[in-house]
Parts: sequence; structure tokens; C-alpha cells
Amino acid sequence: MGWKSLDEMDLNGKRVLVRVDINVPVEKGQVTDATRIERIVPTVQDIIAKGGKPMLLAHFGRPKGKVSLDMSLAQVVPMLEQALGLKVRLIETLEGAENLTEEAQAADVLLLENIRFHPGEEANDPGFAKRLAGLGDIYCNDAFSAAHRAHASTEGLAHHLPACAGRLMQAELSALEAALSNPERPVGAVVGGAKVSTKIALLENLVNRLDLLVIGGGMANTFIGAQGASLGASLQEPDFYDTARNILAQAKRTGCRVLLPVDGLAAREFAEGAAHEVVALGPETVLGEDQMILDAGPESIKAVTATFDDLKTLIWNGPMGAFEISPFDRATLAAARAAAELTRAGRLISVAGGGDTVAALNKAGAAHDFTYISTAGGAFLEWMEGKTLPGVAALGG
Repeated sequence: MGWKSLDEMDLNGKRVLVRVDINVPVEKGQVTDATRIERIVPTVQDIIAKGGKPMLLAHFGRPKGKVSLDMSLAQVVPMLEQALGLKVRLIETLEGAENLTEEAQAADVLLLENIRFHPGEEANDPGFAKRLAGLGDIYCNDAFSAAHRAHASTEGLAHHLPACAGRLMQAELSALEAALSNPERPVGAVVGGAKVSTKIALLENLVNRLDLLVIGGGMANTFIGAQGASLGASLQEPDFYDTARNILAQAKRTGCRVLLPVDGLAAREFAEGAAHEVVALGPETVLGEDQMILDAGPESIKAVTATFDDLKTLIWNGPMGAFEISPFDRATLAAARAAAELTRAGRLISVAGGGDTVAALNKAGAAHDFTYISTAGGAFLEWMEGKTLPGVAALGG
């Protein structure tokens, strides 16, 4: 790993520009989920403990380079202060940051107003990055979730100041390195969700690197349909049948075993508690025009959980069925709990990421037992796709 951590930096008496992701959901001026705020606390505390003076750089929403009061970071300051147990002073303009008052200089933590209010941010304008660099002595990137964006505060700054990864960035990179770059084998992945089309690059990369790939959700319907099944009203993408067949052929060449559902729960309506039946799934399957597969069946669940026993490392992205509604959450919950139990027993390294994934693991009561849960979304996916993340590359990683 070519990047430096906070432990390798002399922060004493230095102003540290810390790129964080506190783009949290807000309703009526109140933060409704503080997870992202809570996750930056170790970094800020460590910087202060080492004698550094943190100035946080963050975005909120998509103001597209213009000042928009409804996207002001003022909304997150109370929750930020609560999480840190420190006074946070919002600096409303870049000019204000360049000419700090004595009162501002004495504050525990400074927070620069929404960095995306400046057009130079998303354009990664070199002049803007240089101006930002003039605000501090050290650059610390703690926003892995924004590392797939080549913006001034996520990539440009690293070329102007001594740079390091914050604690959250360090944890993300270490977890992903252990899961995909240099995993304990056998290594497998659960990839679910609605559409193959959104995860082509991911699947193409994984079949070259994994020993086992479990495909679930609506994606699995496309793969089963590509083999000749007629799945009625099931969510699938016939335009991607060829893609599915190519991915299966590539997996065969590389020795990656692909596990598709062998049975499923078929219903005639997408609704909580809908009447359903278990149907066998395979090339010969023919469903009624009004039937749809909404979850993997009991035999599929047995097969998936059995394969987990043989793994040393598991990556998880996407649910295995319509986990939001019962009883079509059974496969996702059962598999999540099986992975959690193996992790708890010290037999499995488990790393998961993606919004629906986190929600599903929380519903299963399994999230706290996974080795690492990423909240990074797009950056997590791009890493799994094998792409270079500009914000990580700029740190030397």
C-alpha cells in the first residue's frame, strides 16, 4: 500500500485539511441518519490528539457550482458537534477561510461551507486546488466514498500538500485490499440486485478473481432466462442475455464457480405477504405469464449457505430477492445470518457494501458481525470493478 496514514505524519501545530463525506440525509433541517458523521470522529479526534488543527472540507447535495442555501452545511453542524463533542465553526466563504478571525482560529474544528458551491471543485481546477491548499499544511483524505471522483478536494489537493489517508479511508482500503486485492482463499462473492446492466463491469472483473460467484435477485432471472427458461412476468433483461452467457463462459475459463438459484418463490403480485409457491428453476422452467420470481427458494438457500462453509473470504453486494417485503426476504436474511455466524466464529472475512446491501444486513441483524461494512456506494462498486479511484491514486495507493 503506497499511501500514508495519520501515524506517519507530523501534525503538531499544523492546519490539516480533511476531506470528509458528511453528505447525510436531512429532513426539515434535521439529520435523519448520522452514520457518515459518526464514522469521521476517529480521524478528527486523532488529528487533534496529535496537535493538529482540523479544517473539514465536505460537499452536500449537488449545487452544481452555485451557492444554494438549502444545501448549506449549516444543517449538519449541530449533529457534527454532538458526535465530536467539540465546538464546530462553519466558515461560510473561501475568503473567510483565507483570513480567519481570532475567534475562528481558536475553534476546535473548522468546517468550510459546501465545497461544491465552487465551480472549480467538480472541474478539478488546478488554480482552485492550489487556492484550497493555501488554507493548510497537510491534506488528509477521509472520504473513500468520494474517491471515485477526480475533484479538487478529493484528488487535486493531494498534489499540493503532504497527503495521507484518514482513519475511515484507511479502514476502507485495508478491508478492500484484504477482500479482493490479496484475499485469503477460497474467496467468493454474493452479487444481487435488480439489473445485470448496472453491474456488467463488476461481474466481468469478479469472475476473473473469484473462486465462487453467487448471483441473486432480478439479475439471476436474466442469467436463468439466458439459458432458455421462460420466467413469465419476472424482472429480467432479455437484451443482456448474451452478456450473461459471456460472463458464464468466462467464469468457466477462469475456474470461477457460478451459483444460480435452483428454485424460487413465484408470486402473482409484488406485495407484502403475497400468495406464492416454490418452483424449480432451470433451462426448462416455464412460468405462467402473470407469475414472477421474487426470491430464491429453500434449496437455493441451502446451496448458498453450504458454499459459505468452504470460503475464507466473502464480498457482498446486493440482496438475493425482494428483501423489503416478506416472505421474499428469506434468502437474503438466511444467507446474511449464515455469513455473520461464520464471521463471528472467526472462520470468514466478510466485507459488504452498497445501500441496499447495508439495509438488508441490518434487517437480518447481521451487519455488526461482518468484518467490514462499507457505506461508500459508488466508490465501493468501482473498486470491485477493478477501476482506479482518482482519490486513492493521488495518495500514492
